[in-house]
Amino acid sequence: MARKTPGLNTGSMADISFLLLTFFLLTSSINTDQGIQRRLPPPLRGDEKPPKVNERNVLQILVNMYDQLLVNGEPMNDVRELKGRTREFITNPSNDPNLSENEPKYIEELGKAAVVSKGVVSIQSDRGTSYEMYIKVQNQLAEAFDEIRNERSQQEYGKSFDNLNDEQRKIIQKIVPISISEAEPSNYGGKK
Repeated sequence: MARKTPGLNTGSMADISFLLLTFFLLTSSINTDQGIQRRLPPPLRGDEKPPKVNERNVLQILVNMYDQLLVNGEPMNDVRELKGRTREFITNPSNDPNLSENEPKYIEELGKAAVVSKGVVSIQSDRGTSYEMYIKVQNQLAEAFDEIRNERSQQEYGKSFDNLNDEQRKIIQKIVPISISEAEPSNYGGKK
């Protein structure tokens, strides 16, 4: 009669595998995209037409498939210049007729009128634009609006936007709305 070969006890192997898996899950970092936190405008109702915007009040940003920027028809070599250009366009401190219009708007919660920009930033990218460049553009725009909101917070309340309470934040958001319009990506290409 043939002898049976003894089997290996693999119960502890499962325990070790589980411990190793747990160790690697706890010690490794997994990159997750956070996304861009921005509220979309409400959809148009029925036969409602989109509001007309004066051409002066639109900062048009085009990003081609080679990740090159065109801002109001002028090439921009460095994406880091976009923040300053956006700030200047939205605030229009010198009342330049080539930049966005500012209008006094009564803010009920403040009990007075505040100067509000009519400026809208319009972004259109090419289908070939890299994700990295798209995010760089979005970051520059977010930084520009954050800086403007911080300045207005300092003027109105003497503290930064991050240190305001909810009611104060809503007031500053009315004074400095984030007006960004994104067109569907196109295949316009662009020169290399």
